[in-house]
Amino acid sequence: MSDDTDLLLRRILTDVLGLKQNQASDFTEDTGLFGHLPELDSMAVAGLLTELEDRLDIVIDDDEIDGEMLETYGGLLAFAKAKRKTA
Repeated sequence: MSDDTDLLLRRILTDVLGLKQNQASDFTEDTGLFGHLPELDSMAVAGLLTELEDRLDIVIDDDEIDGEMLETYGGLLAFAKAKRKTA
């Protein structure tokens, strides 16, 4: 089975943050998220984490949430992939 985490994560970010069509398609591993995207503020983080849990069928514990995970698209993608492997 192929790993569709990248595509799903891009869709989640687009939906939760209300990004422009195809904006997330241009994200690279180094694309900044928290502190770089005005749409991803502290209030949006809670919604994003909830959607990640629901749509990726994972559980995110409070102690797993840190700034590094949300700093770049690559960091968030690596986190999501790792969580899906252990789910």
